[in-house]
Amino acid sequence: MNLYLELFLTFLKVNLLSTSGPASVGLLYSEAVGKFVTEGQFVQAVGFASVLPGSDALQMAMYVGYAAAGIPGGLVALLGSILPPTALILGVVMLLHRIRREAWVASFVEGLTPAISMVILFAAWKIFQKGGDTGWQGWLIGALSLAALL
Repeated sequence: MNLYLELFLTFLKVNLLSTSGPASVGLLYSEAVGKFVTEGQFVQAVGFASVLPGSDALQMAMYVGYAAAGIPGGLVALLGSILPPTALILGVVMLLHRIRREAWVASFVEGLTPAISMVILFAAWKIFQKGGDTGWQGWLIGALSLAALL
């Protein structure tokens, strides 16, 4: 099989079968080590991905793809990694675009607003309880944040 196609299908598989960057490391290890990179290169890729900002999964894809086939390999692996979430998001957007004028959607969103507000307030209260005494600065930041939300 063509190396680029193999890279693309490997990263497509990893991103379809795992939920996040850290969760995909084990699956990617079994798929990539020995086929595209050595174990040492894989460990180095995990180290780089953990200290660099951004998605671990995308950084791992680019590193492994680059190690296997240079810049084109990195781009092909990146494409295989971003295709599943991009297709999912586009599908959801198309669905929401079709049903946006439905009465139940407006009611659903209207009902979610107070629920989400309470979740945010609950989280803020829990953080406030654990944060200890912050003085007037903490109260000021909290009040300004609340005003910005409203």
